[in-house]
Amino acid sequence: MGRPKVYITSRSFGRRCTEALEMVKAVADVEVNPYGRTMHKAELLEAVKDVDGLIVGNDKIDRNIIENAPKLKIVARHGVSVSNVDLEAATERGVIVTYTPSANADAVADFTVGLMISVARYIPQAHASTVQGRWDTRGFIGAEVNGKTLGIVGLGTIGTLVARRVKGFNMRVLYYSRTRKPHLERELGVEYVDLETLLRESDFVTIHVDLTEETRGMIGEKELSMMKRTAYLINTARGPVVDEDALYKALKERRIAGAAVDVYSREPPGADFPPFKLDNFVATPHIAAYTEEAIRRMDLMNAEDLVRFFSGKKPEHIANVEVLEKLKERGVSLE
Repeated sequence: MGRPKVYITSRSFGRRCTEALEMVKAVADVEVNPYGRTMHKAELLEAVKDVDGLIVGNDKIDRNIIENAPKLKIVARHGVSVSNVDLEAATERGVIVTYTPSANADAVADFTVGLMISVARYIPQAHASTVQGRWDTRGFIGAEVNGKTLGIVGLGTIGTLVARRVKGFNMRVLYYSRTRKPHLERELGVEYVDLETLLRESDFVTIHVDLTEETRGMIGEKELSMMKRTAYLINTARGPVVDEDALYKALKERRIAGAAVDVYSREPPGADFPPFKLDNFVATPHIAAYTEEAIRRMDLMNAEDLVRFFSGKKPEHIANVEVLEKLKERGVSLE
């Protein structure tokens, strides 16, 4: 029996951490996405025909892809979400899906605070003005962060890290989450409130929820109308959580002070994206998770799980744990 074959669609895996790539090469033959971009479906269908494992970035691994990969045994998602992988189809086919939970949490928490300060103090706009040769010392009068109220929508790992960071700004921290977190209320002094109260009382609102049918469009025209005119919205979670048309309207009409986003409903959003025309909008290209440290952690977590699997051991970060029972029924047991 020959060595397993692993195909890497992710454009970032192994580029910053060659150690992780060498770990995978030690247990499998490796082929790498040659296109320098997210792969098209036809390219994926061709690539997966004879692979035992995949390391994927944002490529959509749907039922069709999985069912056309007869040898596929494991998909390692180079990221903290598996929303682009059909877990149901993978489980049915006995394919383990791994991911890298919390690997980029510190990076995103740092970035969130950076966006909060940037939008409140017009830092990107002031930079652009200064390097154009202008010296507009009165054109960028912003708002202080210290002593204000921060509302965190979703107090998971990243939301909690943001709460820890802003305590240094003497901020009152409100949170709304599916489940109440009494231990964090005691430890960090955060206050649990309903979403309406959070929106009405916060000077800054930051979003940290997964994209689900429940959260899609959860911040729309009604919710934005509840915010203070002096408030700012930050989104480093998922683009579709916010109704972008409603956000554009609220910003243009100055019904909120500003917004800073790193994520969009369509990525890239295109140069004609309406909020780009506004002076109270800060945009970045989905880079909150991109630090040397976070990418290294993701690389190593993927590599270690693949090495464990191809050595007959159970990976540590399985997204579809129910697949293990399916494998047992087929006589496959992992240590």
